[in-house]
Amino acid sequence: MRLVSFERGGTVGFGIAVGDGVVDLGARLAGRASSLKGLLERDLVAEAARHEGAAADFALADVRLLPTVPDPGKIICIGINYRNRDREYGDAPADEPKYPSVFFRTPESLVAHDEPIVKPLESDQLDYEGEIVLVIGKAGRRIPEERALDHVAGLTLMNEGSVRDWLRHAKFNVTPGKNFERSGSLGPWLVTADEIRRFDALHLTTRVNGEVRQHDSTANLMFPFTRLIAYVSTFMPLKPGDLIATGTPTGAGARFDPPKYLRHGDVVEVHVPEIGTLRNRVEDEKHA
Repeated sequence: MRLVSFERGGTVGFGIAVGDGVVDLGARLAGRASSLKGLLERDLVAEAARHEGAAADFALADVRLLPTVPDPGKIICIGINYRNRDREYGDAPADEPKYPSVFFRTPESLVAHDEPIVKPLESDQLDYEGEIVLVIGKAGRRIPEERALDHVAGLTLMNEGSVRDWLRHAKFNVTPGKNFERSGSLGPWLVTADEIRRFDALHLTTRVNGEVRQHDSTANLMFPFTRLIAYVSTFMPLKPGDLIATGTPTGAGARFDPPKYLRHGDVVEVHVPEIGTLRNRVEDEKHA
């Protein structure tokens, strides 16, 4: 099941993407959930699935998609998690880290599928990072690895856009370069966990203007999804609607010689066959 958040006629809603249409869950679950996050908080995913066979209430083309979860409590990001990406930093296999690198993004830093990503006035080093995102569906703290996937509602995609020179303003601080307004994206929808056969065999591809820049499998993660959930939930509670971006493969623009940073008009596509394609055009920021 593909769950979407959207805006239509000035009203924010949520529903099921079926073919080229949307089943309006807001109308069908009126009084019980008013958003995708609310659906997860009230454990109504199974009830929502009963409407998957309903006729679409309107066309996908007639709505403006929003970031998958527009109002997450937390957006947790994992850095340098694919083995080939770790090798870019000169580390040998024996030097793999014991713990994952963790940082945060704000909701304002992300736009939806098919909305423009903004290259800020302050930098010419906007870069792409295709990532698979875990959407938490069940609250938990100190979650054991063997039960971690029970807490996952499903998966979505992120272009974890990074402003490279602003990642290096301090010795151990990536936060500024990861949080420029509208510098990344999230979408197009949440694919529920029951649709994913193998969480450890997902193939992620990032294309810029049709050119493959990144391609790898979650089989090559240093910290698999289950380990990430166990680790993060050790020091903070995970709640429905929280997001964990699980890392990006090798091939970001900064690693080319010369670097291939994003420019006005570029189109970035992040694709996983089991999830879909997140697509965004890059636009220069027009004014301060």
